[in-house]
Amino acid sequence: MKENEANTLATDVYLSFVTSLFGNRGTLWTGVVVHVWWCLVVFHYSSARFYLVFAAGFIAVFAYRMYVFQRFDKADKTTITGKQIASWELQNVVGAFLAALLLGTASGYALIVLVNPFVGFTCIAMTLGSMMSIVGRNYGSRIAVDLQTLGCTGPILIACLFTENIHLVLMALLLIPFGLTTRSMANGVREFLYENVVASRQMTIIASRFDTALKTVAHGVVMLDSKGRVEVINRQALDLLSLGRSADVKDRVLAELLPKSPRNLSGANLARITALIDGSQQRALLQVADEQHLEFSASRRADGGVVLVFEDVSARVAAEQQILHMVRFDSLTGLPNRNHFAELAAERLKGRDDALAAFAVFNVDGFKHVNDVRGHVVGDRLLSMIAERLRALEAPNMLAGRLVGDEFAVLMLGDDCAHDLEQQMRELHEELQGGYQVDELRLPVSLNSGCVILPSRDFAMENCQIKADLALNHAKSVGNGTLTVFRPEMDAQYIAEQKLRTDLRHAVEHGGLHIVYQPMYKPDGSSIECCEALVRWRHPERGMVGPNIFIPMAEDMGIVSAISRFVIEQACRDCAAWPEPLAVSVNLSIQDLRNSDILAFVADVLQRNGLSPKRLHLEVTESVFMDEPVSVSAILNQFRATGVTVAIDDFGTGFSSLSYLDTLPLDIVKIDRAFIRNVAEDERKRKLLRGIVNLSRDLGLRIVVEGVETQEQLSLINARGFADLVQGYVFSMPVAPEEIDELLNGSLRGGKRSRLTSRNKTDMPGPLMAAAG
Repeated sequence: MKENEANTLATDVYLSFVTSLFGNRGTLWTGVVVHVWWCLVVFHYSSARFYLVFAAGFIAVFAYRMYVFQRFDKADKTTITGKQIASWELQNVVGAFLAALLLGTASGYALIVLVNPFVGFTCIAMTLGSMMSIVGRNYGSRIAVDLQTLGCTGPILIACLFTENIHLVLMALLLIPFGLTTRSMANGVREFLYENVVASRQMTIIASRFDTALKTVAHGVVMLDSKGRVEVINRQALDLLSLGRSADVKDRVLAELLPKSPRNLSGANLARITALIDGSQQRALLQVADEQHLEFSASRRADGGVVLVFEDVSARVAAEQQILHMVRFDSLTGLPNRNHFAELAAERLKGRDDALAAFAVFNVDGFKHVNDVRGHVVGDRLLSMIAERLRALEAPNMLAGRLVGDEFAVLMLGDDCAHDLEQQMRELHEELQGGYQVDELRLPVSLNSGCVILPSRDFAMENCQIKADLALNHAKSVGNGTLTVFRPEMDAQYIAEQKLRTDLRHAVEHGGLHIVYQPMYKPDGSSIECCEALVRWRHPERGMVGPNIFIPMAEDMGIVSAISRFVIEQACRDCAAWPEPLAVSVNLSIQDLRNSDILAFVADVLQRNGLSPKRLHLEVTESVFMDEPVSVSAILNQFRATGVTVAIDDFGTGFSSLSYLDTLPLDIVKIDRAFIRNVAEDERKRKLLRGIVNLSRDLGLRIVVEGVETQEQLSLINARGFADLVQGYVFSMPVAPEEIDELLNGSLRGGKRSRLTSRNKTDMPGPLMAAAG
């Protein structure tokens, strides 16, 4: 093979061709025996000693070639290079050329020297016969074919030319096309084999890559023929299907192997795999064990076979199930959330028609207080423990879930007796109430609950929750762990409340509210120092609506700040017309103090009305501090810095009251009416009142006592020095703005004051709440 040809071949292909030159050594033995025997026969026939030399030459060349062959056999083929292969090719070509040259020379010698037809015939016959072996043995090397052909035919052609026999010369010229034909045949064989070697090499590479892919791919792969028999299967497929060794399943029908597998696939899974094999299904997700899932896909082949590719997707399925669980179930309690509860409820109620079902909403009474005082961690633990008890009490006819916050939902299925179903729900309600041990704390829990009972076919989550919420609102108004069953008239109440909300919004937006003032007197009644602004609403149809009704409603609607600003604006305008130093007091809600906009608004109102900040008192309740103590304290400090007076209202009715006196920016403490009621008869109340007053005064705070209604209460306050200012019916009920001037001028003392204070107090609303309620 030429050097440039060798350079274009891959090393392994080149080596395969050169190795073919060193193969089939039996023909070499046959060749040397025939050639030596021929030389001896010619010598015996012609007595030409020259042929004895040729016989020795053939033996010597044969020995050389066998020596090269043995060295080639011992050479390390794994690390051989292209140059080393070319060297071995050259050594083989030299031996082959020498043998051919000896044969051609012997033939030429017979034609020129012996001039013997027999000898010439045998020489040429032997030479041409040997040339045929060139194609069979030396096709692997182009140069070997060329040199051997030249070695065999060249001497004969030269000898014929030297005989000067024109006919012999003409016949000798035919050796040229014969040699070219031999060369062409060898090249054709070599090219054919080269293409097959390359193709085989590519197939080996592809097969190796395919085998590597099958072994390393994470998927199981099974190739089946048109009859469902296994043609190819990788290790992963054997393991995932527990089929043992590849040799045990090769050429066997997969559908017959699977039922015998230790995997013990269910009939449904076997049916789905069969559907994949016969082409009626293309994809399938199978659960083959408790926590193992295999996902299959099938691809049809042109020959009717099928390729099954599958993988273990257990981790993905587990993750999807976890995500689905997170979407469907509450993360804190583990109960179904609202949406999933509605889905489960619909499934439970399907087909029950007229059979009754009860839906209840359970609300933890005072849960906000637990969060505020004990912290959210304790609050969360309490909700979790309530959920645990709820699960423990769950019966086959019951479904529990968590709605939002501290609200739980329960669906209970019954037959046709509403009384029995209600009784079961009440028993559950009682079981859920009681003490809960949260870490080292023992927390008493009561639940206010609303329930609705209706035929199963009428159940709709939205509608049922509205009715249950209406019943829950009634239960909350009663309190103390009440369960209320929805009554039809509650719908009318709900509609009336919604209309009232609409009317309230209209009243706020169109000036439908007005203000009255309740004076704060010195304890001896000699003068008025401040008036508290109280907002009132006269409904065009319902008459006076108490602030204890519409203020919480406004807070829920998010419009209480608009009411507060209306009161501040009107109160400052009225106060500016009063003689100094008479002040006005206005309540603020938590919504007013959630951002600092209120500071700029109050400053603007004071400036526009020319009112000194000292004449404005702002009252806040303890609950405002409990909700957002840091931000509220910061805003109140800024108010005090401008000269506005800050008062704490309804003091003593909340939690941690004493700590507020020390930590918050206060000027005035308004003691709630609860400490004044029956104070003359109750020694304990007097002691509490005295303690609060003494502590407040020691901190430099002024005292206002609210709700003083009788002369007996007033006398006690004056005798003990419990108040700096007194507010209550004993001096005056809330009056219209125009009556303040009369009170200031003293025209309402005596008879008129008696007229004001003697009005039927039952006609007045409950606690007289200001804008912040």
